[in-house]
Amino acid sequence: MSGTKMPAALTIAGSDSSGGAGIQADIKTMTAHGVYAMSAVTALTAQNTTGVSGIMEVTPAFLAQQLDAVFTDIAPDAVKIGMVSSSALIAVIAEKLRQYSAGNIVADPVMVATSGARLLQPEAVDTLTRTLLPLAAVVTPNIPEAEILSGMEIRSQADMESAAAEITRRCGCAVLLKGGHALSDANDYLYEHGCGTWFCGTRIDNPNTHGTGCTLSSAIASNLAKGRTLPEAIRRAKAYLSGALGAMLDLGHGSGPMNHAFAIRGEYE
Repeated sequence: MSGTKMPAALTIAGSDSSGGAGIQADIKTMTAHGVYAMSAVTALTAQNTTGVSGIMEVTPAFLAQQLDAVFTDIAPDAVKIGMVSSSALIAVIAEKLRQYSAGNIVADPVMVATSGARLLQPEAVDTLTRTLLPLAAVVTPNIPEAEILSGMEIRSQADMESAAAEITRRCGCAVLLKGGHALSDANDYLYEHGCGTWFCGTRIDNPNTHGTGCTLSSAIASNLAKGRTLPEAIRRAKAYLSGALGAMLDLGHGSGPMNHAFAIRGEYE
């Protein structure tokens, strides 16, 4: 007896031992959206909501084995890429995504942790922009990451618009440039096919923001896996993240919003 095919999504990212970010946040988010979640681990991290104390990368060969295992068995309908810290791992991911003609790729260019820890080696930025980002349906940088990718200083919404267009010019993919950081708002800017769209949000006064970037990009990937357009996927993802933050649930010091993902899962499946 055959049933309805469940959408599937793959997260390629680092593990967060505290469960609030990385593949743990991605899997929780995808599951809350009614999407079958798979993972390929790029690195183990020793971290919690206050910072990263250690990173142990997997080898490029083992990451390739993980990706082969997923793609030759359960083809994902969307792929989310998070923390990838070295050029060698980025090259493997790009090679495998091309080999298996992966689509609906959401790249979250995790370069610096919220705590300030550097998560992407400086020499890997060029490899990222040349080989991986051109494969993405959308890249989701925050303002510090967008400054690195665009080579521009961002101090206003007009700067966000210019930087997003420049990233698209350099990398050939749509850009969702996330507000916050320097601008202290929750407004994000999508630049796609030469057109810009603002997605306005309400800034929620919640200290538990560990993993919000992972959660947003995973929610976008989940919605793309379900066949939604990019603008609609972003709208739904922002609503989901706002719901998680607005619930104001807390597991302890600085705990991330996806520690209570299932409290709001029903309306997003």
